[in-house]
Amino acid sequence: MNRVKDYRKQAGLTQFELAQQVTVARQTINLVENDKYNPSLDLCLRLAKALHTDLNHLFWEE
Repeated sequence: MNRVKDYRKQAGLTQFELAQQVTVARQTINLVENDKYNPSLDLCLRLAKALHTDLNHLFWEE
């Protein structure tokens, strides 16, 4: 499980806005948030940067 949705909402971003920041389709963000897509390391890093956090907080730590 990841916390992309939680961090995105805390940042006040829509899926579309986050997708634009990390240069993917909105549907990709939806799939990541619902654990239906395993993002590449590059995309994980871009998501963490856009959401002002790190990979541990975004994907692993509880």
